[in-house]
Amino acid sequence: MPEEPCQCPDCQRFYREHDRLIRENPTLRQQQELSWAALQSFRTLAGRVMEELQKQQEASDAPTNQPNSPHAAPGVPVVADQAGDPAADPAAEPDAVQQAMADLENINAHLFSIEALMERIFDVRVPEEVEQKFRELAGELAPDPLNADRLRLNRLLHQTPDLPDRG
Repeated sequence: MPEEPCQCPDCQRFYREHDRLIRENPTLRQQQELSWAALQSFRTLAGRVMEELQKQQEASDAPTNQPNSPHAAPGVPVVADQAGDPAADPAAEPDAVQQAMADLENINAHLFSIEALMERIFDVRVPEEVEQKFRELAGELAPDPLNADRLRLNRLLHQTPDLPDRG
């Protein structure tokens, strides 16, 4: 017997989005384009965040590497004194940003691999009767929540007392 779907707010939001994407994109071609657009937007955003973090890191490294400082030995970076700034934790913040940058690099590499695989799905073309089957099943998998029959059914279900726990 299959388990009931999770009812937490995050899962419910996922189910609604999942169903909306099926309803609004009920053909193979539309799903291909949607997946491609989602992948590309993810890569674009992750890449841009990486660029910005690298710029911030380079900018924050520049003031600490002052070769004309009277206390600097040649080739040895001078670390700015952050003792006066109670919010600055010199060990934690750079480590967290460095870890985030490494994670983003890994994500971008995985997305690139997925992109290479997804290019192959665009080679697939199906006849109109198969696209019609996609549309038909999309209506079954993700019926319109504002459909009159669905609203009536929901109203009936909400009037029924909850089922006893199976525990």
